[in-house]
Amino acid sequence: MSDLTTLRSLVWHLIGDETVAPTPGKIREMIIKIRPACPEVTDDEAEGLALELEETIGILLKPAPALSRPFEPWLDERKPAVDWYYWNRYRDFLVHRKRFPRQVVAEIDNDTDRIVGFLEDPEKAGPWDRRGMVMGHVQSGKTGNYIGVVTKAADAGYRVIIVIAGTQNRLRNQTQERLDEAFIGYDTGKGLRASGRRQVGVGLYGLQRTPITFTTAASDFNKLAASQIGIRLKDLQKPVVFVIKKETHILKNLIEWLTTHNAHHLRANTISEPMVLIDDEADNASINIKHHIENVSTINRQIRELLSLFERSAYIGYTATPFANILIDPDEDHSVVGEDLFPRHFIVSLNAPSNYFGADEVLGDQGAQVVQEIDDHHDLLPMSHKIDHAVTRLPDSLRDAVRTFLLAKAIRMVLGQRKVHNSMLVNVSRFTSVQRQIRNEIHAFVDGVAASIRVHGSRPDDEALKDPEMGALRRTFNEQYAEYAEAKGVRWDQVCGQLAKAVGAIRVAEINSQSSDSLMYSEYRDSGWTVIAVGGFSLSRGLTLEGLSVSYVLRRSMMYDTLFQMGRWFGYRDEYRELCRVWMPDEARGWYEHIAASIEELREELVQMEIAKATPQEFGLKVRSHPDWLMVTARNKMGTGVTHRVKIGLANRFVETTVLHRDPPSLQANIRAVEELVAAMTSSGVGLQHGFNVSEGRLVRNVPIEIVDAFLVMFKNHPRSPLTQTDPVRRHISSRKRELATWDVLFAGIKKETSGSLVYQLPGLRVVCQRRKPGRGSNDGTVSFARKRRVASRGVERVGLSDSRREQAEAGWRAKQESDGRAGKDTRNYPDRIYRKVRERPLLIIHLLAIGSRDEDLSEETPVVAWSISFPETSGPEETVEYVVNEIWFRDQFGEDD
Repeated sequence: MSDLTTLRSLVWHLIGDETVAPTPGKIREMIIKIRPACPEVTDDEAEGLALELEETIGILLKPAPALSRPFEPWLDERKPAVDWYYWNRYRDFLVHRKRFPRQVVAEIDNDTDRIVGFLEDPEKAGPWDRRGMVMGHVQSGKTGNYIGVVTKAADAGYRVIIVIAGTQNRLRNQTQERLDEAFIGYDTGKGLRASGRRQVGVGLYGLQRTPITFTTAASDFNKLAASQIGIRLKDLQKPVVFVIKKETHILKNLIEWLTTHNAHHLRANTISEPMVLIDDEADNASINIKHHIENVSTINRQIRELLSLFERSAYIGYTATPFANILIDPDEDHSVVGEDLFPRHFIVSLNAPSNYFGADEVLGDQGAQVVQEIDDHHDLLPMSHKIDHAVTRLPDSLRDAVRTFLLAKAIRMVLGQRKVHNSMLVNVSRFTSVQRQIRNEIHAFVDGVAASIRVHGSRPDDEALKDPEMGALRRTFNEQYAEYAEAKGVRWDQVCGQLAKAVGAIRVAEINSQSSDSLMYSEYRDSGWTVIAVGGFSLSRGLTLEGLSVSYVLRRSMMYDTLFQMGRWFGYRDEYRELCRVWMPDEARGWYEHIAASIEELREELVQMEIAKATPQEFGLKVRSHPDWLMVTARNKMGTGVTHRVKIGLANRFVETTVLHRDPPSLQANIRAVEELVAAMTSSGVGLQHGFNVSEGRLVRNVPIEIVDAFLVMFKNHPRSPLTQTDPVRRHISSRKRELATWDVLFAGIKKETSGSLVYQLPGLRVVCQRRKPGRGSNDGTVSFARKRRVASRGVERVGLSDSRREQAEAGWRAKQESDGRAGKDTRNYPDRIYRKVRERPLLIIHLLAIGSRDEDLSEETPVVAWSISFPETSGPEETVEYVVNEIWFRDQFGEDD
C-alpha cells in the first residue's frame, strides 16, 4: 500500500469520527497531522488529496419525493424505543468503510425512514399488507437504499426478509454478496453450515446478532437444504433472509417449503411472522402480461401467492424504469393469488447524489466527447442477425473502443489509480454463440496489441510508431484523451510506459448463461481486476461492472425499460469520469436522450403531484394519458394486425410527424398545404412579410386558430405517424379554442447555403431547407424519423417566447440543477420541455426538409414537408383524445423486443 493510499485511509477514518462535515481548513489540518507517518507523500499529492476530499464531502443528495394514500403513521412514535442495531452498523459501514459523505448518509437515513414508515408497523396484529414502489436511477444506488430499508425493517420487527434479485444467477449472487457485507456480516460463499466463516463488512463490528440466511453467495434457495436445517421461522429470534432469483422453479420451491414447514391453520394456512419482500428490477418479469383475471402470468402469480402466504406482508418494488409498474391495473384482484402488484399505497422517487454520472453527463452537451458513433457495423455485426451469424472480424470502431479501454487503464495507472477495477462492456448480440465469437475475436485482437507493445513499446517514438498497432494507439490517444491528458499533466511517453502492464492484465470474459466465466471483482478487491465483459441479457440489467470506463453497445430492443437498462455506464465515476466513452449507433443515442427526458418528466410530474397531495392511483391515471407510455400499455397486448385504442393528453406536449410520404403526388399535396397556409396568413394580415427572422427561420405571431386547423386538414399524414393523426390533434385544438385562439408559426430553415443546398421559394420567403438523414424504415415512397430521431432541432421550443419568459424558464431550470447539487456543472443544456410550461401560445413549426446525407447534392430534389407542434399547458382540467395504433406502428417506432 502506497503512502498516499495510507494517508487517504487515515484521514477518512478521522473524517468518519467527526459529528459534522469538516471544513476545507479542517481537512488540511488532518492531513498535516497525519502526514509525518507517510513521508513519501509530496506537497502536490497532499493538496490533491485535500481537494479530492473537499469534493467528495461536498456531494449532496436531495430528499426523495413521494406519493401515498392516507395512512396512520407509526414509525415516529416507535422510533425512540427501537434498538437500531442493524441500521447503526450499516450506517457506520457506509461512513467508515465505503467513505460515503455524511450528508449523503444522512439523506439515505431520511429516505429509508420514509420508506419504512410507509410500511405497516410489524407489531400491529394482522392481517394487513402494503404495496409500494421505489423509483431510482440506473446504477445509482438502489441496492444500497433497499439494504438500508432491510436493516431498519429488521430492527423494527420484520422477521422475514425476502429479496428477489433479478432473473440472472450472477445478479442474484452479486446481491447476496452485497447483503453479506452490509447486513449479514460474513461471507456466505462457503455454504450454510460452513465453519470458520470469514467476517466481512458490518461483521467486522461483531457477529452478536447475525441474521439467519437460507441462501448463500454461491447458491440460490434449495428446498432440501432448507428442510435439513430443521429451523422453523417462528422459533427464530433473529431476522431470516432469503435472496432468490426471479425464476419460477425457485419461487415454487420457496412457496412449498414455507407452506409445509411454517404455515399454521389459524387463518387459511398462513404464516404469522411479519414479512417484507424487496422486488429488485420490479418491472422485469414481475408484471402480469396476461390481461385476464383467470389467466395470470406465472411469476406474477407466484409473487402474489408468496405475499398471500403471510398474514402480514409488505411489498416494495425497486426499479429505474417504472413505466410498466405504474401502468398495472390497480383494480385487478384474484380470488386465489390476491391483488396485483400495483403500488397502491406509496411511490417514492429517489434522487441521485450530485456526483452521479447520468444521462446529462453522457448524453448532454457537456458529455459531447463521451458518446462515439458506430456506423461501420452493418456488414460485420448487423443490428438484426440470426443465431448462426458468423463473425469474421471486428468492426474498426470496436477495435478503437478496445484501444481506448487499454489507454484509459494506462492513464489511470499514471495517475496513481493502480489497485482499482477496470471494466469494458461489449453488448452486441442476444445470441450466446455470437457472443462467444466476439469474445474470441477480441481476445485475439488484445493478444496482437500485446505483442506489438512488447516488441515496440519501449522504443523511441520515431521507431515505435512505425508499427501499425502502436501508431493506432497513438492516434486513438490523440483523438480521445489528448486534451484531458494535457490538463492532468500526463504525457504520451508516460502512458506508453504503462501499456505493457495494462494490456497484460486484461481478461476477456464471456458473461452469459452458457459460459463458466464470471465477474471476479470480489476475488481481486485488494489488487483490482481488469476485464472486457462480452455478453447480452446478463449484462443488461442490475449487474454492476466495477470501474466501467468503455462501453460498446449494438442492440435492437427499443422498449424503454429494456434499452435504458442496458445503460450500465451510468453510475459513479469520480476518479475517472473524463475517461469514460460509450460507442452506440446514432439512432440509439436519440433513443437514450428521449428516454432520459421522459423519465425526468415522470419524476417532475411526481413532485408536482406530491405538492397536490395526489395518490399513487391518481398518478397512474395521469401517466396513462402521456404519449410516451403508449408502447408500455400495449407492449404485451399487441397481436399481428390488432388495433389498440389509447387516450392521450396533448397539453404540455410536443408532437411531430415521424414518418412522411415521399411519393411525388404526396410531396406536391403537402407543399400545396404549406402554400395555402402562407396564402391564408397573408389574407388575414399576418403574412410572412409581417414575421421576423430568428436563428431557426422566420417566425410569424398571432396566426388565427382557423388557419392552423385548415393546414392540418390539408396535410397528408402518413398512417405510420399516429401521434400526428389529423382527427385527434384537431379534437384537442377544438376543445381548447379559447386557450389556443392564436398561434406562433415558425417556418424553419437554416442560414448557411452551400452549393448542394436545397432551396425552396415560398411567397415572400426563400427557405434554405434543413437536411435530415433518413432513418431505418425509409424507402422510395416513405421517409422515416421513427425511433425518436427528431425532425425538429433541439431548442426550437423556445422560439416565440419573450426574453422574460425564456429567462423565467431557464432560471427555474438552473435553480433545479443547483438544488440537485449540479451548481458546478454546465447548466446551460436546457431541455425543450421547460419552455412549454411558460408558453402563452402554441407553436406550429413547418419544416421543409432536404432528405440525404451531409455531403450529397440535394439542390434538384423536391422538399419533404413535416410539422411539429409545441402545445402549452392548460389552465382547465386536462382532457384526452383517442388514438388508434396497430402492431405495425409499434414495430416501426420501437423495433422488436429481443
